[in-house]
Amino acid sequence: MKNEILEIGQVVNTHGIRGELKIQPWCDDPEIFDELAYIYIDGTRYEMVRSRFHKNCELVTVKGIDTIEKAEKLKNKVVTIEREMLGELPEGTYYIADLEGLSVKTAEGEILGTIDEIIKTGSNDVYVLKSERKKPVLIPVINEVVKEVNIEEGYVLVKLLKGLIDDEV
Repeated sequence: MKNEILEIGQVVNTHGIRGELKIQPWCDDPEIFDELAYIYIDGTRYEMVRSRFHKNCELVTVKGIDTIEKAEKLKNKVVTIEREMLGELPEGTYYIADLEGLSVKTAEGEILGTIDEIIKTGSNDVYVLKSERKKPVLIPVINEVVKEVNIEEGYVLVKLLKGLIDDEV
């Protein structure tokens, strides 16, 4: 089931003395902050006044937070928005929140584990699976390996390349 609230970042610090928040974005495109009318921080809704990208973070001004003291109370809080605010994703693109917990299986029906984490490597993502195996199972997200992603039915179908998973004795 798709989560209707998505995490898009975390308040990591304040900026200046007028309540500006320094947010570490958790999304592929930090410019999304420029398009938002409001965000939620720790469950409280804040109207966006302005945002700008600076040194890998978004510097955000929200209504009601106008002093450094108020801003400091929001440090380390998670920033969320409603899924509907982001619109539709392009085909073949998924939210991390939708992928985590999906079962990963082969065409032969072997269950390899569930997606526990997604690592961004630059060239392609890597699914880190939680499984019963002794060694971590890492699945590169490339067309040769990931054959189908079915969010509704809760699985990812993969074709294992030789050497991708060590055979354990």
